[in-house]
Amino acid sequence: MKMRVLQLVVAIALGCLVPALEAADERTNAFGDPFLSVTSALAHCPVPEGPLYTAAQVRAQTHGRAERGTTCHYWGRCRLPNAYLYDKEIIPRVATFIQRDDRFRDTSVWILGQRRWVYLKGCVATQEQSDQLEKEVRLIDDVEAVINELMVGTKGQPPYDVDPNAK
Repeated sequence: MKMRVLQLVVAIALGCLVPALEAADERTNAFGDPFLSVTSALAHCPVPEGPLYTAAQVRAQTHGRAERGTTCHYWGRCRLPNAYLYDKEIIPRVATFIQRDDRFRDTSVWILGQRRWVYLKGCVATQEQSDQLEKEVRLIDDVEAVINELMVGTKGQPPYDVDPNAK
């Protein structure tokens, strides 16, 4: 019962975002997913596109986000009532770690947080560096999963969507 009430409250709150987005089909970060540029040492690294959604995408994702977010708390895997609440705290800590660790000073990395999952995007100098970064970020408190979308070097097709407005 408690779980259903919590899911309903979250769904209603997220649903309030939809009317504001109906006016235009522009894409926005309607869910407020934290997305940061952390390092920028590799010139010409393809800039990843941020978490941008159309009104239709927001409508399609609202229920699933509410359900996935609250399920974490229901099963006792999160102390907060929604897994997405962790992201605004986790991503700055991940950024601080990467910026302070000299092993990653020659990278161009962006990070995205969604429900305690950290997405690593951008360019690294070696595969070992990519593997090490993924391994280390997994150890940061409250991080549930790391999705490694890093590419070695700056040439070729990146494993992430590229920002069409980046120069």
